[in-house]
This record gives sequence, C-alpha cells and structure tokens, in this order.
Amino acid sequence: MDIVKQPEINSTTGLMGSERIPSSSSSPAVQLSVIILTFNEQVNLPACLDSLKGLNCAVFVLDSFSTDKTSEIAQDRGVSCHQHVFENYALQRNWSQKNLPIETPWVLHLDADERLTPELVAEINSIMQNPPLAINGFLFRKRTIFMGKWIRHGGHYPSYHLRLFRAGSGRCEDRLYDQHFMVDGPVEKLNNDYLDIIASSLTSWTLRHAKWAQAEASEMLITDRVGRQVNPDFMGTPIERKRWLRNGYGGAPLFIRAFLYGAYRYIFRLGFLDGKEGLIFHILQGFWFRFLVDSLIYERKNFEETRSND
Repeated sequence: MDIVKQPEINSTTGLMGSERIPSSSSSPAVQLSVIILTFNEQVNLPACLDSLKGLNCAVFVLDSFSTDKTSEIAQDRGVSCHQHVFENYALQRNWSQKNLPIETPWVLHLDADERLTPELVAEINSIMQNPPLAINGFLFRKRTIFMGKWIRHGGHYPSYHLRLFRAGSGRCEDRLYDQHFMVDGPVEKLNNDYLDIIASSLTSWTLRHAKWAQAEASEMLITDRVGRQVNPDFMGTPIERKRWLRNGYGGAPLFIRAFLYGAYRYIFRLGFLDGKEGLIFHILQGFWFRFLVDSLIYERKNFEETRSND
C-alpha cells in the first residue's frame, strides 16, 4: 500500500507542518482501501494524504478532471489516481466502489478537505488487525474546523458519519445533497475524531453553499423518491436520528423554520460559545443557507404556479 508520512496534527485545530515523505507499496496484509474524491484540490489534497501517516491501507484518488495540479500531486505521492466525470456525490462514491481496482475487504471514504487524527489512525489499524465478524461498518465522529477554530457547540459536535465499512456491504444513499453511507448490517461508533477543515476562504465557502442550496431545494421538492435512503428513526443510529429530525424540519413552514433553526443552534444549543468564528459559522450555515434553500423552493413553486395558470 502507499503510506504517506506526515507531520504531527494538532488535535485541536487540525493544522499541520510541512514535512512530506512519499509512500511505499501495498502488501497482502492490507485490509483497507481509502477512497478520496477530488476536484481542483491541490490546496487540500497534500494535507489529506499526510493525515494517513501510519494507516495500513491502499489509497485511491478519484478525480473529476481537475484543471489544477491535483492529479500531479497524487501521482507524485505514488497514489493510484483515476478519472471519472462528476454528476453528484452519490453517483461518484458508488461508482468508485464498483470500478476502482479495490482488492481489500474494507473501504474508507474521505473528502480532500478531511483529515484523520493520529488517534483515529491508531484505532482503525487496531480494528483492521482483527475486524469483529458481527460488525459491517463504523461511524466516525466529525470535528468541524471553521476558520481555524473547532466548532464545539450549536449541536454540531459530536456529529457522526459512516465512513468505514465492508466492501460490498455499503453504498451512498440516493440523494442530491447531504448524502450518507448506508450499510447492510450492524454498525459501531469509533472513539476518536476525524477533522473536516472548512472555510479556508469564505468566498469559496459561500459559492459552494449557494450551489448546494440548489441541490437541497431540488431534493426537498422530490415527492416520489424511489432509491434507497437512510431510514429515519429517532431511536436508531445517530445518522437515522438526524434524518428523522431533518424530515420533521422539512414539514415545517417555509422561512419560519430557517429562523427557528438558526435561533435553536445559536442560542439554545449555545452556538454563541464558539466566539466570532462560531457567530459566522452558525449564522451562515444554520440560518443563511437554510433561508436560501427556502427562497429557492418558494421561487420554484411560484414559477410552476405561474406557468400552470398561463
């Protein structure tokens, strides 16, 4: 497998040093393949690869025809790099599992702006030495780093995401936005965090969220979804509970729900304790984004009504 050496990660901020040492090749003992999706990620990809230091794994980068040096960075690190046209995250993730030359019994999915902490690397290695037969997947605990600050409040931590599972047992659900992986069989939580490094630039962050708002508005307007999705269950896994709450939010009145959700996060879930960075994050992600989604839904419904009347 390719192991990439990295500098130590600050477990609070997720910031790293600059030392980088190329990797070595796979061995029969490797149980895990890491899949990283990229598009113009020359800034983020090196640190993501660095964070895999010590992880006994094979690494695959699935790129969407980047126009920067993303592919060159992967190749320089000795990482297996492949190209596929991007349609949406669900299709891309599922395509990666079916078409990349993966030979390991376990797979782990990452985005280029995510990092494994050294503690999580050690925990994964320990599990992969003797994976429990009764477990098909593992939930990772996400630690969001926004403008260099760990967002601890506002109901944003801990937040669990299914990223590690047996090959052939898991797939990404059929959604246009906020997709989760699903696994056939029992799952367990891991004890350590992975890092989601966001908002290196507020301009790029808002542009991406404006695009994602379009996808979320389209998703919320779909009434005849046929594909497999996470089962909403308040008493289920953290992901199933989140989907149950999300469905309840979807049934609330337009615009009012955005105000209520923003206030809930910033005031009642103590988002104000995250300081100025928390103020920016919770207002933009917890209110502005949701208000924009509702505005797009309102616009589309008005358009359809006007066209119908005409």
